[in-house]
Amino acid sequence: MFRSLSALVALYIFWILLSGFFTPFLLAAGFGCALAVVFIARRLGLIDNEGHPVEMLWRALTSYWPWLVWEIAKSAWDVTRRILSPSLPISPTLVEFAPTQRTDVGLVIHANSITLTPGTIAVEAEAGRFLVHALTREGAASLAGSEMDRRCSALEPH
Repeated sequence: MFRSLSALVALYIFWILLSGFFTPFLLAAGFGCALAVVFIARRLGLIDNEGHPVEMLWRALTSYWPWLVWEIAKSAWDVTRRILSPSLPISPTLVEFAPTQRTDVGLVIHANSITLTPGTIAVEAEAGRFLVHALTREGAASLAGSEMDRRCSALEPH
């Protein structure tokens, strides 16, 4: 029930943000649509630990997302420097490593975080194996056992 209620709230807030209209009829219509979507999703069995991992939200908001934004900014600066300065080396590399996440949600968060970070992209992601393309050898070498891997594992439900 908690997951359904949190999904309803999230969908309704999303609808309000996209709509931008605050008349009573449209607010009621948006709530009705969000309620219908949650009802259908419950009937289809889509609101579960994986489909709506609400227990991860607080840890993600307070520790992971701020850290990830900072890492993205640092990587973007590094990639920009390498583009603008021909003397800095670019050595495209594929690296394979074993992530430590136990759940599919954790693996997806880790793979997406790698791809969001400039200079790296997750080419293949499966349980126990990631294949990542990195712009430099140093970037590729720093992926296995990284801080990102540790933080993504810490996000997973215990």
